[in-house]
Amino acid sequence: MKAVTWQGKRDVRVESVPDPEIREPTDAIIKVTASGICGSDLHLYEVLGSFIDPGDVLGHEPMGVVEEVGAEVTHIKPGDRVVVPFNISCGHCFMCGQGLQSQCETTQVRDRGKGGALFGYTKLYGQVPGGQAEYLRVPQAHYGPIKVPEGPPDERFVYLSDVVPTAWQAVKYADVPDGGSVAVFGLGPIGQMACRIARHLGAGQVIGVDLVPERLALAARYGVVTVDLTDTGDTAAALRDLTAGRGPDAVIDAVGMEAHGSPVGKVAQQLTTMLPKAIAAKMTEKAGIDRLGALLASIDTVRRGGTVSLSGVYGGMVDPLPMMELFDKQIQLRMGQANVRRWTDEILPLMTGDEDPLGTEDLATHTLPLSDAPHGYEIFQQKQDGAIKVLLKP
Repeated sequence: MKAVTWQGKRDVRVESVPDPEIREPTDAIIKVTASGICGSDLHLYEVLGSFIDPGDVLGHEPMGVVEEVGAEVTHIKPGDRVVVPFNISCGHCFMCGQGLQSQCETTQVRDRGKGGALFGYTKLYGQVPGGQAEYLRVPQAHYGPIKVPEGPPDERFVYLSDVVPTAWQAVKYADVPDGGSVAVFGLGPIGQMACRIARHLGAGQVIGVDLVPERLALAARYGVVTVDLTDTGDTAAALRDLTAGRGPDAVIDAVGMEAHGSPVGKVAQQLTTMLPKAIAAKMTEKAGIDRLGALLASIDTVRRGGTVSLSGVYGGMVDPLPMMELFDKQIQLRMGQANVRRWTDEILPLMTGDEDPLGTEDLATHTLPLSDAPHGYEIFQQKQDGAIKVLLKP
């Protein structure tokens, strides 16, 4: 089959790889019909190459049609249309029972000290072949795949794999008061959806912060008050002016480790990518730092007693944080990989009706054949051609 493989920094290629096979009775094989390129895929494309090998298959946002199931998979069958969560979780361990499927004890990558395994996401999370491919082996398929109805296009449902649950959790963790205010830093796919979900769940004022004109314009179409970082010298002051001088009740950081600005962090990340892989991996695991511009702005901006919710991926081990400010402002801080199956029962009814209240069908700016994946990665990473979300279709 054809699949998108990692070959090096800013180098992904579509190559022939072996077809997946059933290995365990809890496995399934799906024929992929759509798969997204995620912002966290760009971390592999740019700075996390020390944890991935040439030839590894990328992608963790797939959906498709079931081809084959193992003997213990009974809730789906060949021919069913399914979305596959990016978490690989069993559904019956202690952590899954707590609604923390991202920490699944059955698939935890214990030799790396990490949580549950993920599709297409490095040795740190199990080195499981990903879903930017023609076919995908799905472990723990007795629990993970979500059956969706025929009819609406893939663009309606594919984001149930990651984007919508990640944004939903970000808003839930932000604990926005009913009718209150929330600012979202970063208007990529997660930030866009977080803005829409916050409005849907009752926020009175949603403010989106970014510097890319296309992203700001898309958010504004959904009733978001936008703040352009290129037009304001003091973002925190601008947001306080919009919120009675206090700052928003909650702030969602949907940017993560590769924020704009933060020049010291950027240089450190780029230098690490030039080291031999074994040394770079050790450096990242023991002394890695992130570009903290978005997180620091979130802490500065949120009102006293407010909540900062992190959905952007961070990977640093020695990131300096303003602990005095966090303590003095009495800020609550929540974060973590999305626990996809925890939220899908709440989300799915919004996707299966006649309406599309979250606007999932208009999120993708580019839909490309799988063979054009290298181009998709390039325009998404470089923010070219108005790329906000890229879908690949085998």
